[in-house]
Amino acid sequence: MTVTGHIARIAVPKPLPQLFDYLVPENLKPPAIGSRVRVPFGRQSLTGVCITLDPEDAHQAPKPLLAVLDDGSVLGDEIFQLGLWLASYYQHPLGEVLGTLLPAEARRGSELKIHRERIWQLRNSEAAPRRAPKQAALIGYLKQNHGCASHRALREAGFSQTVIRALAGKGLIVAGEAADPETSPPRGAATSGRHALNAEQQAAMVQLQNEGTGFVPTLLEGVTGSGKTEIYMRLIEQVRAQGRQVLVLVPEIALTPQTLSRFEARFGSASTMHSGMTDQQRLQTWLRCRAGEEGILIGTRSAVLTPFKNLGLIVVDEEHDGSFKQQEGLRYSARDVAVKRAQTLQIPLLLGSATPSFESLHNAQTGRYRHLELKHRAGGAVMPSFNLLDIRGHTLSDGVSDRLQRIIATHLEAQGQVLVFLNRRGYAPSYLCPTCGWAAICGRCDMRMTLHRKPPGLICHHCDHRIGLPAACPSCGNGHLLAVGLGTQRTEAGLRAMFPDTPLYRIDRDTVRSQKRLEESLRLINSGAPAILVGTQMLAKGHHFPNVTLVAIINADAGFCSADFKAPERTAQLIVQVAGRAGRAERPGEVWIQTYQPENPILTALVKEGYQGFARREMATRRAGGLPPFRPMALLRAESHEPKAALGFLETAREAIRHRHRTEIEALGPAEAPIPKLADRYRYQLLLLADTRAQLHRALHVCAELPLTARRLRWSLDIDPYDTF
Repeated sequence: MTVTGHIARIAVPKPLPQLFDYLVPENLKPPAIGSRVRVPFGRQSLTGVCITLDPEDAHQAPKPLLAVLDDGSVLGDEIFQLGLWLASYYQHPLGEVLGTLLPAEARRGSELKIHRERIWQLRNSEAAPRRAPKQAALIGYLKQNHGCASHRALREAGFSQTVIRALAGKGLIVAGEAADPETSPPRGAATSGRHALNAEQQAAMVQLQNEGTGFVPTLLEGVTGSGKTEIYMRLIEQVRAQGRQVLVLVPEIALTPQTLSRFEARFGSASTMHSGMTDQQRLQTWLRCRAGEEGILIGTRSAVLTPFKNLGLIVVDEEHDGSFKQQEGLRYSARDVAVKRAQTLQIPLLLGSATPSFESLHNAQTGRYRHLELKHRAGGAVMPSFNLLDIRGHTLSDGVSDRLQRIIATHLEAQGQVLVFLNRRGYAPSYLCPTCGWAAICGRCDMRMTLHRKPPGLICHHCDHRIGLPAACPSCGNGHLLAVGLGTQRTEAGLRAMFPDTPLYRIDRDTVRSQKRLEESLRLINSGAPAILVGTQMLAKGHHFPNVTLVAIINADAGFCSADFKAPERTAQLIVQVAGRAGRAERPGEVWIQTYQPENPILTALVKEGYQGFARREMATRRAGGLPPFRPMALLRAESHEPKAALGFLETAREAIRHRHRTEIEALGPAEAPIPKLADRYRYQLLLLADTRAQLHRALHVCAELPLTARRLRWSLDIDPYDTF
């Protein structure tokens, strides 16, 4: 085969650090930088991205590439450069990074074309089929809608595909495509649905409006119910009035529909992007954002990687939330990527939270971020009162003390709703034999299996391995096995027995398996009747329950006793967030926290001084220990079916890093991971700390040179880990 002489260097979506060179055949136009190409790779055919043409160190005998799929860069310069930064910062193969930036359909090589909505127009308004009443009704519907309607609108109005085709076949209606939204003038500032600003909100808006243009990162710290969303919307109004686009990041899919409805009511339209969409839906939204056709995009973590034509503002709601951190593959933080994008584009960035991450608080304290505070709830609602309930020496009934039962009854009698929070699903975390001590252990993870009653069975919450309930102890034959500990199913059963006449709703991953099911549960809760809500952290994030007057936290101690140094921060954030569901309307709220450690200084600081007092105390501990956010951290993990292979790999890595960077790097380990075995693989980790980020990244380059000396050994590098598990 003759060739043009051009050689294209391609990044392929494989976990390999190197790039690959391919010849450009004579019949193909040389690919543009950032365009997709089809290349042979072993026995496969892959879609890669062109990184450069005719490199000086090109391979001498490369294979020819198969096809050039695009005329120009599919990512645009900003996202292409972001991909290079992601690969460098997170020490991840560039091919996999660029594959992550592309929607799944684009990675498969699909055509990148925006599909316009089909519009049916009335061609002859006088003709109406006399013997076809459904066809006549459709023509009447079109007349009422100025002679045209979308295909989706016709179907939603009850007209079948057969009726539409029949009229089209007679030439009475004709199909066309919706107009290009880009040809329409940008929507001006919205005014409908506005809420009056209180003094704190007005002061915050004045400072935000005085920012001008350019990269201005702002941490908006506002107590739950303080009206942060109204601040977001006021700022978005200004950006949209300029014809620029806005990206709003939310931590959970569950929050997307309610956020979308608020934005649609305010601005008329907004789009979403999350993992619950089909691949084609995600591609179309991605393409419309890239073309400038979507003014507002609301999305979860991956939405931060979306290209925009004219992005003017990024908002990260609940910026502290762990859902913004990707836990496998390219382990990026969507919040940190948002900061990078805003800096590159020189646009404002707004980070909002009632419980800011320590990283963001540290950036605010050191002057990197502007820090605005909303200390009072909007609309006159008062913050709930916090109370500790000492349960030492008390007998609990399915996790509920007698006093807490009386408090719940009081609120229900006053026509209030009660939220009971327990961040552990299932019935009981342990199932054991009281005679011989046998316990249900997952053979793949060496971790205790959780007992579930509905449906009955034992489930490992680490690898999802499931088995049926044994009829008797497998070790001694005893037929009476014990459920030890608490889960939401057990607490639900206990509360149903205590309050049989009160509606009870349990919301966790086991009951809410679809967005529709969640929305139905929320609709019933918000009807306002007295009820009990039992659930995990799914209840803590962003939901507005105006009739909840009591939040009861069953077990707050576990998170403060974890070996993970970040666990107290996460636990405090969760407590404050779930407590914020109480007293959000006219009626005051109460928060009661059951604890076996009422003198715990971390817990007492949180209750008496609020999240800010807790953060000051805990950050002082972090500073004294030389831990993030005061020093950068990376976690090198390895896992294998042979424990010696994983441990030996990390020991080799530690010695290589110490050999080159002994004075710059503090290496802790290697040691067993807190979950030492997962899905039949033994797990070890090496913790790396440095005084500066430059020192840490220099040391991490050593990892790319480490050989894989054992078969089926997997290792990963986590920059700025969310946890050490």
